[in-house]
Amino acid sequence: MKRNSQQNRAFRGRPTGKEQLVVVKEENTLLPFLLEALKEHSRTSVKAMLGHGQISINKRMTRQFDAVLKPGDKVGINFGRGKVEFNNPLLRIVWEDDDLIVVNKKEGLLSISTDRVKQRTAYHFLNEYVKKSDPNNRIYILHRLDRDTSGLMMFAKSPMIKEKMQSNWNTAITTRTYVAVVEGRPEKDTDLIVSNLTENRKMQVYVTAEGDGKEAITRYKLLQSNGAYSLLALELETGRKNQIRVQMQSIGHPVAGDVKYGAETNPAHRLLLHAQKLYFIHPRTGEEMKFETRIPDIFLTTTKNFTESKK
Repeated sequence: MKRNSQQNRAFRGRPTGKEQLVVVKEENTLLPFLLEALKEHSRTSVKAMLGHGQISINKRMTRQFDAVLKPGDKVGINFGRGKVEFNNPLLRIVWEDDDLIVVNKKEGLLSISTDRVKQRTAYHFLNEYVKKSDPNNRIYILHRLDRDTSGLMMFAKSPMIKEKMQSNWNTAITTRTYVAVVEGRPEKDTDLIVSNLTENRKMQVYVTAEGDGKEAITRYKLLQSNGAYSLLALELETGRKNQIRVQMQSIGHPVAGDVKYGAETNPAHRLLLHAQKLYFIHPRTGEEMKFETRIPDIFLTTTKNFTESKK
């Protein structure tokens, strides 16, 4: 994951509840730094705080006493309850502060509950996680990823932040980029797809006539292709339901593994669509936050030109 160099400045000197934030001035290791910062505490109590998960570096809890600190790092000292660790094979927290949680979701996990599935969702797992620190805590949906789409998404931690983000969504989100493996090779290496989308009673989204439905705009760029499959980077200018899947079907190159929207093959036994980049303006600090994940290996191997690799 890549981060904007300005990102850490979002937390400069801002205490959070019972947490004290201390900015690192020169390179050090964690325990000596804490002993200096907490002179009024005994060595034993400082080590106990570390062991109880009450210490964080740049908002990530750590128990590693010899963790290396660099100038500009923010060490959080929580004088209340220790921070709870989050471990889930289907969901990884890549960044968290008092307002937002950014996660990397695996394919196969629902974003929110349905009539049939209530608990095996990203929302449920994260809601239970924040409640462990305080039973009154909860998270709020900002946007969704389809169950079979992997990648970056985020949740708010208060109604105020949810409202602020959603009421200003188009300007708050500065970049949303997906990568997809599609069947065949598009005629153009890069193009802007503009179409109107609507949904039928069976919850199937489809392209409709101009003037109907909602406008959807996607810009794609070819990254690599072997003819049978192509790897595309797709940047969303709008955020309609199933937008990429429907628009790629409409130009004759459905996302591989997407039987619902016209795919004839499933080379990786999954929908080959991944939310790779998420950039947004932080609703409290005004800083641009930048998060990226690596392109999944299966996307690269499926579109690799095997003929050229053997030369």
